[in-house]
Amino acid sequence: MAESLSSGLGEEKEKEKEDSERDKKGVQTEKNKGKDGLTEALRFNDKNGGSKGKKRNLSDLSLVRFITTELTRGYFLEHNEAKYTERRERVYTCLRIPKELEKLMTFGFFLCLDAFLYVFTLLPLRVILALLRLITLPCCGLSGSRLLQPAQVCDVLKGFIMVLCYSMMSYVDYSMMYHLIRGQSVIKLYIIYNMLEVADRLFSSFGQDILDALYWTATEPKEKKRAHIGVIPHFLMAVLYVFLHAILIMVQATTLNVAFNSHNKSLLTIMMSNNFVEIKGSVFKKFEKNNLFQMSNSDIKERFTNYILLLIVCLRNMEQFSWNPDHLWVLFPDVVMVIASEVAVDVVKHAFITKFNDISADVYGEYRASLAFDLVSSRQKNAYTDYSDSVSRRMGFIPLPLALLLIRVVTSSVKIQGSLSFMCVLLFYLGMITLKVLNSIVLLGTSCVFVKEANMEEKLFDPPPSAVSSRVNSRAHRTKHVPTAPQQEPTTDKGGIPVASENPQVANMAESSAPTLPKSDSDTFLTTPDEDDDKIINANTGLEGDGLEHRTPKKDLLEIDRFTICGNRID
Repeated sequence: MAESLSSGLGEEKEKEKEDSERDKKGVQTEKNKGKDGLTEALRFNDKNGGSKGKKRNLSDLSLVRFITTELTRGYFLEHNEAKYTERRERVYTCLRIPKELEKLMTFGFFLCLDAFLYVFTLLPLRVILALLRLITLPCCGLSGSRLLQPAQVCDVLKGFIMVLCYSMMSYVDYSMMYHLIRGQSVIKLYIIYNMLEVADRLFSSFGQDILDALYWTATEPKEKKRAHIGVIPHFLMAVLYVFLHAILIMVQATTLNVAFNSHNKSLLTIMMSNNFVEIKGSVFKKFEKNNLFQMSNSDIKERFTNYILLLIVCLRNMEQFSWNPDHLWVLFPDVVMVIASEVAVDVVKHAFITKFNDISADVYGEYRASLAFDLVSSRQKNAYTDYSDSVSRRMGFIPLPLALLLIRVVTSSVKIQGSLSFMCVLLFYLGMITLKVLNSIVLLGTSCVFVKEANMEEKLFDPPPSAVSSRVNSRAHRTKHVPTAPQQEPTTDKGGIPVASENPQVANMAESSAPTLPKSDSDTFLTTPDEDDDKIINANTGLEGDGLEHRTPKKDLLEIDRFTICGNRID
């Protein structure tokens, strides 16, 4: 009995202890819940932060620690060395652009000056020699199949065009045109000047084709089948073109003269701001190296034309003030302002175009070498074009209308009376001939240096393009053939000339039978737009397709025509 009672009491005590422990645990859990709620509200793990790690976390999240970290935080640029090196090279390229661009502009300016002086100095002498040969030929007898050489025929045609157009220009009253333009409002004159710039580019593009067609029609070897409308219609078209282009440039010069003579100079300021609009239309477009070459040639031509226009404006103003030298200093600030704005716009435009398109500044040396190649190749025995015509096709600078306008302005501004005046004119003419000869000698020597530095000497000794190669090349540009199987026989045209074949032997025979010259701009009179990247035409076989992409040589600067449409625009 005693044992049973003791055991019962022991069980009751154990139950009481378990109940008391449960109560203590419940109270403890409630305290922990309250503590957790407080710490969650404060977003800390513990209210007091009893451990060292928790105290460190509190110090890290303090405002002083944050400010100290921001002030002492560091980084290392060498972790991205390539990126920062590229940015530095871009800065150096932009700094080199003005120097390299002005080298190209200076060389191009003297090229245009040489072609421009040719019209006044050597062209009249060559025309006189050709006419003397034509007159004395019946007395000397026929020494060959031609009455005149092709170059002499072209010179005579140029002389006749200049004489006829000058006689037509004598009926145009410059004073009446000046007062008619001066009576217009400023905004209307601004619009007219922009329209004249666009029209000048269009006239230059189509005008050189008209002159080339006339020269080839007059000197083409006689064949049984006549493939042209005749020399006289082409000659009349050329006369009409030169006359209209000269009138266009005269209106441009008159508008510029009105801007110079305006009292508040507002029109001149608006016309100068038009140059900066050109930056917006050029900088933010994608440019390849060939497109930049075309734009550089256009800038050279535009700058030289502006110099001639400024000369015409100065001559007209000096005539109105009885050639008072004091008035020249009045015009001098405006002339400097126009030239400085033109140079600044060209530098900024080319600097940002080369920056955005990752083009090196060394490319302007290649452009100089290409222009020098045209000059040197035109001095060879197997040359197939005159140098002035080569400059016209490359830069779009046609000297005939501009020279005609300058002759018209000079003859109307300067009165020649007495023998002393004729002696002064003769001395001035001899001085121009001396300047032309010296300029040609210096240009030829400089061009030879540029060609030698560019390793283009071997291309000078290549034979001129034959008629077969020109027909094959023209067919390749005009016709789009479908790729054939390797077993298919080569297709032939009516003349039996192989046009397309997948057989390597036939392709090699076509290449050997029709050697081609690495084309300069003057090779191609009629140009075609560039094809898409996925339609690549083989220049020798006329085929197109991805399979022949490795055969097609990449077009270099010598194959770029000034008036080739690249990127759906003419630069």
